[in-house]
Amino acid sequence: MESVLRLHQLHKAYAEFVLDHIDLEVPGGYVTGLIGPNGAGKTTTIKLIMNLIRADSGGVEVFGLKHDRHEIQIKDRVGYVGEEQFFYEQRSAAWTGNFVSHFFSAWDPDAFDHYLDRFELPPKKRIKKYSKGMKVKLSLAIALSHAPELIILDEPTSGLDPVVRREVIDLLHRAAAEENKTVLISSHITDDIERIADYIVYMVQGRIAIYASKDELLSSWKTIHFKQDSVPASVLESLEHVETQMFGSTGITRDFPVIEGDLTEGISSGSIRVESVGLDDILIALVNGD
Repeated sequence: MESVLRLHQLHKAYAEFVLDHIDLEVPGGYVTGLIGPNGAGKTTTIKLIMNLIRADSGGVEVFGLKHDRHEIQIKDRVGYVGEEQFFYEQRSAAWTGNFVSHFFSAWDPDAFDHYLDRFELPPKKRIKKYSKGMKVKLSLAIALSHAPELIILDEPTSGLDPVVRREVIDLLHRAAAEENKTVLISSHITDDIERIADYIVYMVQGRIAIYASKDELLSSWKTIHFKQDSVPASVLESLEHVETQMFGSTGITRDFPVIEGDLTEGISSGSIRVESVGLDDILIALVNGD
């Protein structure tokens, strides 16, 4: 599987935060979700990928190219939406599209007009009168209108209402599925990531805690509900964050395929119950487990 993006021992230190020598390869043609609590290092990582800040050490390769020699070529092939949107507020969306068109070799004005229409963005209205959601959609329209091979988004749906969030996420999903584009999207809203991602990267305290396919994660992590003295020692050893209540105990495991056979008898007798987890459950377990 060819990697579109590679990070090698990427390191960036601030007074109160360190991105700690991370390695990552993002496969082409898939959606990779970058999940973590606020302050985990998601935005720092994306800014380093986009060369908006400089690493203390380590390297970034996009399409096999490095920013020190090929920054213009790289950014010509990347659609980027940051965590904040900056525009000439007194100008219109139509003016903005014409302005940014000079920076991209494959700018498609018809595609841009299509996205403005699809997102119900008035082309002649001054951007200062746009809502936050409208500005996000304008950023996305710009990012998608120059045939990008890699789309990078940093918390694009944060603060948006559920209808707009769903619209944006569905559009990204179709772009990856139908147009073979690669998407890297960061968010602490795990529902958005779970809806479209093929691969998941968990970041906690400046490090990559887990990198795996979404299907692998959701099949390996399970919540186990059990009555006292009803589970073998092998199962108990695999459980994390066990909580005991009046009618039984609950824990989470990341090794369900390994212990599944040991659960059969308890499941049959009703003393053990297994539940699927969501990506947010895994994040909480990782954060609480330090």
